[in-house]
Amino acid sequence: MKKRLKINGFIMFIAVVLAASFPAIFFHYKVEGIFEELTEVSGIALILLGQIFRVSARGFKSEHSQEGRSLIQGGPYALVRNPMYLGILLIGLGVVLMLFKWWVACIFLAVFITRYIVLIFKEEKKLLALFPEAYRDYCSRVPRILPRPATFVKGDISGYLPVKLSWLKREVGSILAVLFITIFIESRGDIKTKGLWAYAEEASAVLVTIILFVGLVVYLNKMTREGLKRDVSTKSKTI
Repeated sequence: MKKRLKINGFIMFIAVVLAASFPAIFFHYKVEGIFEELTEVSGIALILLGQIFRVSARGFKSEHSQEGRSLIQGGPYALVRNPMYLGILLIGLGVVLMLFKWWVACIFLAVFITRYIVLIFKEEKKLLALFPEAYRDYCSRVPRILPRPATFVKGDISGYLPVKLSWLKREVGSILAVLFITIFIESRGDIKTKGLWAYAEEASAVLVTIILFVGLVVYLNKMTREGLKRDVSTKSKTI
C-alpha cells in the first residue's frame, strides 16, 4: 500500500473516532426549515460534483498519461492542475455540510491544505524536472487547484470534464458508498423518531439532486463521444 494511502487512511480513522466519541460536539442537530434543506441539497451536490471531477481526472489520465511519459494538459487538467484533489475537496466539504457543524469545515480545510499542499509541491517538483519548459508554460496558464470563474463563462464545461461510462463504472462503488453512508448518517434521527415514511419528503429532494447528477453525467458522456468523433473526422481529412 502506498504511503499516501496509509497516511490518508490514518487521518480518516482519527476523524471517525473523534466524531463517534463526541457526537454532540461535532454533529449538527437537525433543524427543520428551508436553510436545512438547502444545506443538505448543497452538500449532496458538492459530493456528486466532486465525484465527477474524480472520475474525469482518473479516466482522462489513464488514457493520456502514456505511463508518465507525457504531460497531461487537456480535459480536467486544462481547468486546474490538480483536478483529483479538487474532487476530494468538494466531496469533503459536501460531507461536512450534510453532517457536521459549520466550524468543522474550517478544521477540514486546514487539514486538507496542510496535507495536500505538501503532496502538490512534491508532484510539481517531479513534473518540473521531467518537463521543464512545458510545465512552466502550463503552470502560467492553469491554476493549481481552484478554477478561474471566467473559465465557466467563456466555454462549455463539457470540454473540461469529459466522462466515459467505462470510467464511471470503475468508480460507481465508491460513489454510491460515500453518498448512501452520508445520507444514512444524516437521516438517522428522522428514521428513529418519525419512521421511514416521515423521511420521504427529504429523500425526494435528494432524489432530484441525484437525477440532475445522472443527467449531467449523460450529457458529459454524450459530449465526450461527439468530441472523439470530431477528432477522428479531422484526422481522417488530414490524412
